[in-house]
Amino acid sequence: MSYYHHFSICERAKIEELNKLGFSARSIAKRINRHHSSVSRELTRLDDDIPYQAEIAHANYSAKRVNSKPKGKHNQGLKDMVKEKLLATWSPEQIANTVTLGKLCFKTIYRWIYQGRIDGVTVVNLRRKGRKRTCRNLVLYSRGTPIRKRPKEVYSRKSFGHWELDTIVSSKTKGGCFATFIERKTRLYSAIKMPDRTANSMELAIKQVYNSLPNPSDTNLQSILALLSEQCVL
Repeated sequence: MSYYHHFSICERAKIEELNKLGFSARSIAKRINRHHSSVSRELTRLDDDIPYQAEIAHANYSAKRVNSKPKGKHNQGLKDMVKEKLLATWSPEQIANTVTLGKLCFKTIYRWIYQGRIDGVTVVNLRRKGRKRTCRNLVLYSRGTPIRKRPKEVYSRKSFGHWELDTIVSSKTKGGCFATFIERKTRLYSAIKMPDRTANSMELAIKQVYNSLPNPSDTNLQSILALLSEQCVL
C-alpha cells in the first residue's frame, strides 16, 4: 500500500464475518487486501471479553476520531474579548501581548478576522483597513538609471561596452565577496574576489577588469565606472 487509510464499515463487516468463521488475522488480511498488523489491531479494538462486532467497532472508531482532532482556541469568551478590543481600535499585536496573556498569537487573531469567525468584525475594523504597508521613502533609495530605461542598443547586443555588474555573497563568510562582470555583446565574464563589500573595493575590482581588457580606452573606463553608481548596489 502506498498510503494508509482507515477501515470502512464494509471492511469491518467482512472482518467480523471472517473472524466468526475462524480465519486468522493473516488470512483475513489477504482476503480484504490489507496488512495483517492492521487487521490484528482492529480485532483487539474492543475488550477481550467482547466478540468483535463491526457496528460497535466502527462507532468506537468514530468517537475516538472526533476526540483526536484539535479543538483549537476558538471559544465564545475569548472571541468576545478580542472583538471588544478590535472595535476599540486595538491592533491584534496589542491584544495578543496584553489582554489574552499569551493565549493567542496575533497571527491567529488576523486569521479569525479573515475567516469571518468574529461576528461584526472585518478587515475594515483594522487600523490599516487591510491595506499593505508601503515605504514612503522609497524614492530616497532609487539610485541611478533603472535597467528598464536602458538605451535600445543595450538590448540588441551590437556594440561593445555595455556591462552588467553583480556581487556574490556567501552565507558562511561575513567579510569578502565576489564581484562579477558580464559584457553583453561578447559574453565576457569576469569574477574578482573582494576583501570586503565597500565602494572602494568595488572600484578596485572595476579597474582590475578594465586593465585586463585588450586595447583599453578612456571611453571604456568611463562606461565601466559609471556602472558603479547606476547598476551596482553593495
